[in-house]
Amino acid sequence: MKWTAISEYIQEFIREKVSEAGAKGVVIGLSGGVDSTVTAHLAVKALSPERVYGLILPEKGITSQRDIEDARMVAESLKIQYREINIGDILECYKHSLEIYDPKNKLPTGNLKARIRMTVLYYHANSMNRLVAGTGNKTELMVGYFTKYGDGGVDILPLGGLYKTDVYGLAEHLGVPDRIIRKTPTAGLWPGQTDEEEMGITYRELDSILKEIESGDDIYRISKITGFSLDMVEKVFKMVEESSHKRLLPPSAEIPDDLKEER
Repeated sequence: MKWTAISEYIQEFIREKVSEAGAKGVVIGLSGGVDSTVTAHLAVKALSPERVYGLILPEKGITSQRDIEDARMVAESLKIQYREINIGDILECYKHSLEIYDPKNKLPTGNLKARIRMTVLYYHANSMNRLVAGTGNKTELMVGYFTKYGDGGVDILPLGGLYKTDVYGLAEHLGVPDRIIRKTPTAGLWPGQTDEEEMGITYRELDSILKEIESGDDIYRISKITGFSLDMVEKVFKMVEESSHKRLLPPSAEIPDDLKEER
């Protein structure tokens, strides 16, 4: 791929969206992973370090020390202002307020953590007149691997047109450290959680299938082209279909004209 041209295209996208919104810059959640690191690099190139603000939002006892250190390294190497906030303190308030709260119930608990991070990002963005720059990529968007109104709650998605495997290529082009590029992808929502294990498929496999789905091929042809089993291809199709609600505005009950007429 033409990484220089792609990098410049995304930088112009960031500048345009920030300008259109009349915003002073962007706020980015820094996880120490490749997606947030690439997003931060592009934002700094597009806007300057002074207009990019980083938030490191770990949960004590859950987020690895390495991820925290990598996030700090990214912010400091890019010379952007950043703040570190432990979301565990906020989560404790929910624990005491929600009678049904159960930490063993991983999905709602993980989604709650993502939504807490979203509110912290938006509080800072609103206070600073900035946009929240999301770090999600095309792969995650297509299969719904994000929390609705959590990490999916953002103003712009600079990496939204790049598959996960492409993000790695852009990361190398931008000079992102190998220790971040080679790190196992994880949302860090519970101990030992990894993206690929949770989805039951590798990003390489997923991207190969998603690219064929995007081209309009059916399950059988995709299986033949990629060499993956029909079951695997069907699984990805199902992931795309069942997550469609995450990519759309909530359905609205439009009132028919005949019901609006007065009798």
